[in-house]
Amino acid sequence: MSWWLAAAMGVLQGVTEFLPISSSAHLRILPALVGQKDPGASFTAVIQIGTIFSVLIYFKNDLVSISKATLIGIFRKNQRNKEFKMGLSIILATLPIIFLGYFGQDFIKNGARDLYLVAYVMLIFSFVMFFVDKYSKFDTDINELSRFKILMLGFAQSLALIPGFSRSGVTITAARFFGINRADAARFSFLLSVPAIVLSGLYEAIGITNSNESGWGQTIFAAAVSFVVGYLSIAWLIKWLGNHSLKTFVIYRIALALVIIALLNGGIISNL
Repeated sequence: MSWWLAAAMGVLQGVTEFLPISSSAHLRILPALVGQKDPGASFTAVIQIGTIFSVLIYFKNDLVSISKATLIGIFRKNQRNKEFKMGLSIILATLPIIFLGYFGQDFIKNGARDLYLVAYVMLIFSFVMFFVDKYSKFDTDINELSRFKILMLGFAQSLALIPGFSRSGVTITAARFFGINRADAARFSFLLSVPAIVLSGLYEAIGITNSNESGWGQTIFAAAVSFVVGYLSIAWLIKWLGNHSLKTFVIYRIALALVIIALLNGGIISNL
């Protein structure tokens, strides 16, 4: 991979990881637009570690507090609080993506990378996102959700294994469906991303140690760029969702999906 493309991929990852527009779809689309080979799901998983560091820094106080409360609450029932419940919720909601990610690797690294599938998933889910966000109420605290609903949020996150859904998009949409306001839904989505992306990134980094066709220098550089851009993205999105709906992102997703389908049908970009 050329250094300029690595930089562009890092910026794209940082901008899109926390926006509900699918970072993995964009990382699949960009190389196709410039006539480059798909760097693969492993490359995507590894450079996502860069953006997860931005989450660790931005939410460091929350994460430390939640981790402490979870450990204390495991051994002392009388000290269990909202942060303890949040910790258990994150653990429970992470289980589906670990299971499906591990056993669905062949599809994730091959069939799910098909650009037609990516475009149609992006297009169809945009309408789901719009209607759920528009008509759901804001009447539930995230800590009031049952274990079943938390598990459903985890299965929603698992849909992001297919580029086009968007990990933040599906988790925010699922949380909105259960009555969580946009800002709290985004916060939970960011916190939930930590174990999923760290585990996925480390697993893939070990797996491609001797066969990283993109080059380790370029991969690490892309991850570093995504860290800086990702930190700015988090702050902006949380502020944005406090006063806006997801409509802007929905319009963008639909437009991009239609453009990709048109380019594929016209033979302008390759599906390889």
